[in-house]
Amino acid sequence: MGPVSEQTTPRARVSARVAAIAESATLAVDAKAKALKAAGRPVVGFGAGEPDFPTPAYIVDAAVAAAQDPANHRYTPAAGLPALREAIAAKTLRDSGYEVSPADVLVTNGGKQAVFQTFAALLDPGDEVLLPAPYWTTYPEAIRLAGGVPVEVFAGVDQGYLVTVEQLEAARTPRTKILLFCSPSNPTGAVYSPEQTAEIGRWALEHGIWVVTDEIYEHLTYDHAVFTPIVRVVPELADTCVVLNGVAKTYAMTGWRVGWMIGPRDVIAAATNLQSHLTSNVANVPQRAAITALTGDLAAVEEMRSAFDRRRRTIVEMLGAIDGVEVPAPQGAFYAYPSVEGLLGRTIRGVTPRTSAELASLILDEVEVAVVPGEAFGPSGFLRLSYALADADLVEGVSRIQRLLAEAE
Repeated sequence: MGPVSEQTTPRARVSARVAAIAESATLAVDAKAKALKAAGRPVVGFGAGEPDFPTPAYIVDAAVAAAQDPANHRYTPAAGLPALREAIAAKTLRDSGYEVSPADVLVTNGGKQAVFQTFAALLDPGDEVLLPAPYWTTYPEAIRLAGGVPVEVFAGVDQGYLVTVEQLEAARTPRTKILLFCSPSNPTGAVYSPEQTAEIGRWALEHGIWVVTDEIYEHLTYDHAVFTPIVRVVPELADTCVVLNGVAKTYAMTGWRVGWMIGPRDVIAAATNLQSHLTSNVANVPQRAAITALTGDLAAVEEMRSAFDRRRRTIVEMLGAIDGVEVPAPQGAFYAYPSVEGLLGRTIRGVTPRTSAELASLILDEVEVAVVPGEAFGPSGFLRLSYALADADLVEGVSRIQRLLAEAE
């Protein structure tokens, strides 16, 4: 009897871990809109979360000068240029009102790397992360990649998209290790008050829960809303808190890819070790540009904020005029997050969307306006529209949506 051949199941070409990652819905919508535009279609895109302004000229000039300096043509410390880490520490004192050491800062390739490395440094398999929803689409994917378990805590229109301590307490288990806190919020534009922020911070401290706070929209608040750094109002959290930030939104530098983490020395050291194997240092020319951005005044930032505020008021008024749409006025960032639950199940041009994903698809197909459905950020029933686009494009895009949704039966 000859040898028995061993029959094996072919191995998957892509790891299960990476294959399970959901595509970034916001980038996917933006890519589709840009592809249609390139094909000559008059698409208006509300998908991308980036300012439509150019990076201020004085920052660009600093980058040009840096590119001509041979010192920037070489490897530099993985944690970031010492001058940039010092600038981040000084900026934190200026804008957030508390002191940090440059040694507690890690410069990353944009905010997304800071998000991933923070969860990778803090989570072990099975650890739970309380994730207020609606949430930025990258958070749950980064948590899962780090072996963690995202636990959604949903706050709807009736709560202004702000979760309460009571909701967080109801979701807490012995496996809870981290609370993700984002104010001003992407995708809703909601901003927690100083009192709400302090209450949540004290609750986390009482239960030994880490706080990962994303402060990338700190300079974009409107009306009477104020940005409240959670470490400033609950200083005792400093030893169990990681702050995420970057230059992308404040200085219109999304493509420059400079973010950072601020946290306890041991966590920053661990994340720096990871980054040394992952990417090494962030490109030096953008780091030099970031130094100029952070050490300059905020005049250009205020000009952009004023434009966003004007667009914010326009988009809220126009969306609010649509029957079946409810839109809380965003108090921060540059997103409107209307509830469209009143439109689901109604027929529009022969189509009856049952989910916000189906409604977003209908809007793109019928009037060539790209919006991101709520499924990308949590429950269905919502749309996210970035108002970081030209005023005329904003009015044209929302006008098309108005005309289409007015046909709902």
